[in-house]
Amino acid sequence: MLPEHAEQVLAVYQAGIDTGDATFETAAPDWAAFDAARLPEHRLVALSPDGRVLGWAAVCAVSERCVYAGVVEHSVYVDPAARGRGVGRALLHALLAGTDAAGIWTVQSGVFPENTASLALHTGAGFRVVGTRERVGRQHGRWRDVVLLERRSPVVD
Repeated sequence: MLPEHAEQVLAVYQAGIDTGDATFETAAPDWAAFDAARLPEHRLVALSPDGRVLGWAAVCAVSERCVYAGVVEHSVYVDPAARGRGVGRALLHALLAGTDAAGIWTVQSGVFPENTASLALHTGAGFRVVGTRERVGRQHGRWRDVVLLERRSPVVD
């Protein structure tokens, strides 16, 4: 993921936000905020043959404490026109290969229970459900649950 992908990455993010089932965020941030919040060494885009961003994946640290240096939270977003074509799966598998190689031992994510496509994607990639955080936040005036998923690296001790 490079700065020249910024506009398209943020548009894909906004499309996910607009579904109402991808995140508590209500609007994609500007590129500076997006860039500052994600680890630069673990960002990917999937591109069409003509260079269009079909989706993206990225991670952020879960804590500043050194004991959690090997734990990250990730996001995967796919352009609505590219859904169902394996883009999310390809991004997630590539992201996990990179985090494994970097010594990251836990990759986690929070997913709304209604986002069944994301839950299936993660289960297929070796994530397990840790639990459901009930009524963890309000979105558009209603309480939302979040399913906490994690994947422990099979190669990092």
